[in-house]
Amino acid sequence: MRRNIAKGSIRPKISTMPRQKTEASILLDLYKLMVEKKRLQQELQSLDERRQQICSRVAIIEQRTTELEQNIQYLRGLEGTTPQPKPVLSVPHSDSGTFETIFLEY
Repeated sequence: MRRNIAKGSIRPKISTMPRQKTEASILLDLYKLMVEKKRLQQELQSLDERRQQICSRVAIIEQRTTELEQNIQYLRGLEGTTPQPKPVLSVPHSDSGTFETIFLEY
């Protein structure tokens, strides 16, 4: 289940315990920021790749849609110029002499 996150800024991770201002704590904060930056850059890259995939698929769909619409127009043009013969439906005659009855015993 996804968390409901408002479409705003990305909130940084917060520690529950405030640390003392030492060189080690500053280096830790720096490390956290670098890791987050790297993660966000990777996420941006994957979003760009996904966007390219979606754009190419949309282009293919638009091209195929155009082709199918042209085919429809072509077929409509053919229907108006030459009348299509209606298919003749053949109804099978019920002639009892054509079937053989077979009895099977188990």
